[in-house]
Amino acid sequence: MGLPAFLDDPPRLRRLLFSCATLRTLTRLHALLIVSSSDHHILSSVLATAYVRAGDLAAAESTVAAAPASPSSITAWNALLSAHNRGGSHDAALRVFRALPPAARPDSTTFTLALSACARLGDLAAGEVVRERAYGAGYRRDIFVCSSLLNLYAKWGAMGDAVKLFDQMPRRDRVTWSTMIAGFVNAGQPVEAIEMFRRMREDGLEGDEVVMVGILQACTTTGDVRMGGSVHGYLLRHCMPMDVVISTSLVDMYAKNGLFDVACRVFQLMAYRNDVSWAALISQFAQNGHADEALGLFREMQVSGVRPNSGAVVSALLACSDIGFLKLGKSMHGFILRRLELDCIVSTAVIDMYSKCGSLASAQTLFNRVSSRDLILWNAMIACCGTHGRGRDALALFKEMDGNKVTPDHATFASLLSALSHSGLVEEGKFWFDCMVNEYGIEPAEKHLVCIVDLLARSGLVEEANDLLTSMHTEPTIASLVALLSGCLNNKELELGESTAEKILELQPKDVGILALVSNLYAAAKNWDKVREVRKLMKDHGSKKVPGCSSIQIYGALHKFVMEDQSHPQHKQILQMVSKLDSEMRKRGYVPKTEFVYHDLEEGIKEQLLSRHRPSNLRVCGDCHDAIKLISEIADREIVVRDAKRFHHFKDGACSCGDCW
Repeated sequence: MGLPAFLDDPPRLRRLLFSCATLRTLTRLHALLIVSSSDHHILSSVLATAYVRAGDLAAAESTVAAAPASPSSITAWNALLSAHNRGGSHDAALRVFRALPPAARPDSTTFTLALSACARLGDLAAGEVVRERAYGAGYRRDIFVCSSLLNLYAKWGAMGDAVKLFDQMPRRDRVTWSTMIAGFVNAGQPVEAIEMFRRMREDGLEGDEVVMVGILQACTTTGDVRMGGSVHGYLLRHCMPMDVVISTSLVDMYAKNGLFDVACRVFQLMAYRNDVSWAALISQFAQNGHADEALGLFREMQVSGVRPNSGAVVSALLACSDIGFLKLGKSMHGFILRRLELDCIVSTAVIDMYSKCGSLASAQTLFNRVSSRDLILWNAMIACCGTHGRGRDALALFKEMDGNKVTPDHATFASLLSALSHSGLVEEGKFWFDCMVNEYGIEPAEKHLVCIVDLLARSGLVEEANDLLTSMHTEPTIASLVALLSGCLNNKELELGESTAEKILELQPKDVGILALVSNLYAAAKNWDKVREVRKLMKDHGSKKVPGCSSIQIYGALHKFVMEDQSHPQHKQILQMVSKLDSEMRKRGYVPKTEFVYHDLEEGIKEQLLSRHRPSNLRVCGDCHDAIKLISEIADREIVVRDAKRFHHFKDGACSCGDCW
């Protein structure tokens, strides 16, 4: 039987190869070409391209590689490169590029596709090889090659190279400007991103939606609300579509800079909100102390039918932690188990929630159930133990982590040293501080120095803590001096305390908590002139002390009490119970420690103030601590108290902190 006549008709054969509908038909044509006397290599490029269209990339690669290289074959090579990129096989695309014979004469498309593969892989070294070959082939000023190379540099943080290339480009379009702006934002250089936008406007180009999102992200990072507001106005004036991405970026920008009213207004005007939009606003409320608003939004999100993502859930857990709402936190845990994957990030948030809501046992149980633990999860659990005064448990966890070949980092040691400090484990703290430096090679940062100073000063070794600060090569920071001052106040080392207070004031702190501590030290030393001076300083700074606030959860309901607030419906009954407990405590030898009232008042008034002040958002004072120990014995129950820094578990007249807090 003779061969089909079209095998000797190249134009017709070419049309047939282009129109092949199935791989089976294509392979039969290929077989016919091989057994025919015609030179099928002439059509190898067309044949390889046909294999690419049919999806058999291996056949396409072997076909084009076996054929004699020629300038016309570059079409097939490009088709193969493009197919590998589309399929996500970027390593294969680079392999094909490296196998490309010089005679094939790669063109602009070839280099663009190869650089695109490098960008997807983050392979800057391979990108440099492609660049050198492209420049050698005469494509140094080709707009497509330059744009692809620019994208590679900007995407992977090589902004120095990106700037050089950008400034040399013969023509710059909106895409290249957008690439540079996004590159600076991703590289953590928001100021440069905003400057690039200004240059773009000066060059006569208007920004599109992609550029606007990049600039909004830059404004969010720098806190430049004025610039962010200008971008918002630009969007409205130019009637640009306020899609979900742009609107969410605006919400995030306003909320992160504290303009929650504006953020909520933009959010309410959104025609469509996805899970990212909800999570952005919930997250900012939760992270900025607006726990009630965050939880309200979370409930509204569920009612609206939008399924919360892990970001929204983690933020809601943070809000539960902030107000100590254990019942809702448990419900969130149940929701996660039913609807989401309990990965390390979510597990860490749940463990943190249980710890901050007073249930260390639940946190430990969940931690024990997580099979794959990353460093952050270990750090979180060590910190939880420290918060609850379990310094030895924190140390045991640290040793277990080390035994599991998980290398501790600076955050691990900060949590460990803090835990040891709050448990009064002085020798252990000094030992592990030395190990951190000498064995693990971690240079002490400010937080580590603060922990070790706090450890020494808290335990009464204030002179040793002061000597440590003096021996450092750098000037003490406010945080380390505050740790020393706190130890001086707690241990009545008032002379050193006053000199430390002077050093703090020289650094001109504006934080109301720090100034209040300085004032308390002077009050303890009965230096009332200095007390008035510091309080005037607080007033001049416009500082307003947050009123004492405490809360308690009873049968799932949260009760809050603010200083001087008498609005609770059971206010009278509460005062009666306080009076009854006061009487019982005095029978057992309780004497109010009026030295913890840092005001120049009569003793009777001081005693009255002590009996009714609120410890939750403050450090629990020595008088409250003694009183609650007695109350736990009188009431025969465990009382868990959370102050601004840690938890105290009172039972049978003793506290878990061992009176070291």
